Amino acid sequence: MNGLKIKRTEVEEFKKYLIMEEKSKITIKKYIHDIGCFLNYIGKNPVTKERIISYKESLQKKYSARSVNTMLASLNSFFRWLDHPEFLVKQLKIQQQAFCLEEKELTRQEYVRLVKAARRTGNIRLEMILQTICCTGIRVSELCFVTVKAVRLGYAEVCCKGKNRRIMIPGNLRKKLLLYIQKNGIEKGEVFITKTGNTMDRSNIWRKMKGLAKEAGVLADKIFPHNLRHLFARSFYEIDKDIAKLADVLGHSSINTTRIYMISTGEEHRRQLERLRLVV
Repeated sequence: MNGLKIKRTEVEEFKKYLIMEEKSKITIKKYIHDIGCFLNYIGKNPVTKERIISYKESLQKKYSARSVNTMLASLNSFFRWLDHPEFLVKQLKIQQQAFCLEEKELTRQEYVRLVKAARRTGNIRLEMILQTICCTGIRVSELCFVTVKAVRLGYAEVCCKGKNRRIMIPGNLRKKLLLYIQKNGIEKGEVFITKTGNTMDRSNIWRKMKGLAKEAGVLADKIFPHNLRHLFARSFYEIDKDIAKLADVLGHSSINTTRIYMISTGEEHRRQLERLRLVV
């Protein structure tokens, strides 16, 4: 069967298209990486639906269903852009989980231990990053919007994925950030910068957070920036019980995405079952 030969120049053109569509740098990098993995898989062979399905099956052996779906989404976007809808593949069906694994959920107590561990080790910048993400629900990629001006105003104007939203900075956090700004002589621009004045890299933040695991006595698998955002979401919902408002605060387009953040641990689910008192 004749297939489609993809030129590397077409991938570059697709990248330019994504830039013009104002996709985030992280999204663009992910799309291009996923397309590259597929092209490496098929080698010099032309693209056929059969080879795409074979690639999909190979991904299922290595990655979780959610990860596979994100990779397939990248390919589908590319083939739509190429005007080849015959190569689109269905994503895997994922049943909504009733609860999450305890070994993956960061608790409030563990978060406090992480903050104190960063403080003890003298990494005040990391301490403030942890608190800023967890107290505002901001994405790690949005930390660049936390500027000196934003801290002084008490809110940050965030533009992400083509959407604008205002992130409020709580009073106690604002006082800490103002003190941090003063001590570090930061007069303007981003609050969290490297020693050379550049934007903090997300992978660098991730590594430094992981480095706190032993000192804080927290499992390394629980320590990553997005888990702080999840803790914020759960804490916010416990008080407000308004999932629509939470979706706006987090910058979600769909409440279904926000619902994922609300999944409780297996232990909490077990306690709920016990309260049913249905065992005779």
